[in-house]
Amino acid sequence: MSPTGPWPVTLGWGPLTLRPIRHRDRAEWDQVRARNVQWLGPWEASNPEPGGRLPSFRQMVASLKAQARTGTALPFVITEARETQSRLVGQLTVSSITYGSLMGATLGYWVDQGSAGRGIAPTAVALATDHCFGTLGLHRMEINIRPENERSLRVVQKLGFRDEGLRRAYLHIDGQWADHRTFAMTADEVPGGLLHRWVTEGAVG
Repeated sequence: MSPTGPWPVTLGWGPLTLRPIRHRDRAEWDQVRARNVQWLGPWEASNPEPGGRLPSFRQMVASLKAQARTGTALPFVITEARETQSRLVGQLTVSSITYGSLMGATLGYWVDQGSAGRGIAPTAVALATDHCFGTLGLHRMEINIRPENERSLRVVQKLGFRDEGLRRAYLHIDGQWADHRTFAMTADEVPGGLLHRWVTEGAVG
């Protein structure tokens, strides 16, 4: 049990599952990332420190697990059941979980290019957002996206996240400080649940 609720937790809808990332995911995670280098490269976080590097997979998982134990993050991989096996098709992390007067969090995700365009990203975002609103009692979910990332922009537009404007040089991405647009949603905007609205009404934009 973390300060924010039960962890580890697994969320699912149909063939799609969000489950905690684990060290033994490394081989499959590496394979997916290797074939998506060009697809994900322009949107990847980078380290602005001279000679700075991103953490290794083991370091990343260890850090995410530590954050999950303290209740400040929910580190998931996205898997899809196909025939007799489940395949890793992406990653989704809810981070910066904050209580008190904010009651909010930030969400980030990526999806394998070969699985894009089939509703995986919006469904995963809806699942995680509903968990944060319903189980954790959070009030606000925020997603920050580069203005050039048209596919990611379509995800939040389909789900009905509000565009709250531009943040100049917000994050260091692909070797440079990059502007981001901030999108947000509050729990009172989806009283019946975001996933229910998405699967019954589809795109709202």
